[in-house]
Amino acid sequence: MALIDTPARSALSPRALYQDVAERLRQQIFSRELEPGSWIDEQKLAAEYGISRTPLREALKVLAVEGLVTMKVRRGAYVTEMSRDDVAQVYHLLGLLESDAAAQVATQATDTQRAHLQALHDRLEKQVRQRDAFFATNEAFHMAVLEAAGNRWAQQLVTDLRKVMKLNRHHSLFKQGRLADSLAEHRAIMRAIAARNAESARELMQAHFRSGLEAAA
Repeated sequence: MALIDTPARSALSPRALYQDVAERLRQQIFSRELEPGSWIDEQKLAAEYGISRTPLREALKVLAVEGLVTMKVRRGAYVTEMSRDDVAQVYHLLGLLESDAAAQVATQATDTQRAHLQALHDRLEKQVRQRDAFFATNEAFHMAVLEAAGNRWAQQLVTDLRKVMKLNRHHSLFKQGRLADSLAEHRAIMRAIAARNAESARELMQAHFRSGLEAAA
């Protein structure tokens, strides 16, 4: 469906047109319609979306800041391609930020926040044979841990890092048997949070990301 670029739309839309364009591009990248390493044909996409190239270029700048797009001088925009080192660095940072959050949640989370995490975990238990649904709930669980920890800067960093992680052709949850292993690791993390054991929650979350990196290699 085309994104109509008109003055009336700009006046009425709750957000700028380039943001809608950025979200559509983002989803095309995540779904592999635009493959990592591929050149982004601005003229073709502008025609496909039914817009001028100005909002498209603004959208590409947004995705470049997020790390999903790489801008090359005199060559245009490309979907970012992840090297093994890139993947390892992303997992390392996620492990640090999310293990710190898990430790905070173990001792500081409210009953409501704990119940929300348990509800997400219960949903994961039912989705272990449904990869796409498991992906979505798994991400929601991890972001809920960050939200419960209450550090908005960590939330922002993790949000961007998780977007970049989706560029990895060998995502850890693609590996045979990884969903079940990931679920078992989540169970252990939930037990540590329920026991209000901050150090255990921290160590288990770090181990969770180490296992994820091994599966993604």
